[in-house]
Amino acid sequence: MVLLHFIGKYIHMRIFLNSLLVIVLIGLTSFSYKKSLIVTSYAIKANGYIPVKYTCLGQGASPPLNIANLPAGTRSLAVIVEDVDYTHFLDKKYVAPPKTAKKGSQVKKVKAAPVAQADTCYTNWLTWNIDTGSFIPENYKNDFEGLNTANARGYIGMCASKGAHHIHFKVYALDTKLNLTRNASKADLLKIMEGHILGWGELVALYDKDYR
Repeated sequence: MVLLHFIGKYIHMRIFLNSLLVIVLIGLTSFSYKKSLIVTSYAIKANGYIPVKYTCLGQGASPPLNIANLPAGTRSLAVIVEDVDYTHFLDKKYVAPPKTAKKGSQVKKVKAAPVAQADTCYTNWLTWNIDTGSFIPENYKNDFEGLNTANARGYIGMCASKGAHHIHFKVYALDTKLNLTRNASKADLLKIMEGHILGWGELVALYDKDYR
């Protein structure tokens, strides 16, 4: 009986220590990836509505972003833009805009790319290896842009058909440049950034197709 009691106490102690270790690791991870950047835009107010210009109803250009408080040692920036309220992936209005391709004298319509269903958010933009300046200009493009949820490269303007949606413009300060293909998904980008994030920040704004 004494032996069983000792074994029981030992097991409970191991469980407690393992739980404590998990809590410590979570705390260290949160501290390492602390929200330290200040992300703003002269075109979009925090928690304000996104102008039509930056949506599918306008030019579909990416908005300008200002980044302040970059940590020492930052070698590149990465950006993820996502609609955290978008869950209805069968909304046919929220796909890459259809393109046309000429075939002889005829114009052949190309169907819009299907919407991927691997994420609970709608990813509007993935881009990385951005120079470490404090400003990302409007309609920014580079050679390091991955696939959005519509399976197209580059920025795609917000286009959800119902209600107000919270759009998060997330900026990550990294201690390295990333080696990713142009077919990279958000999961790929998040995975390769692990261990390299010096800090991050976000601008949160609203999209509503009825806002003008």
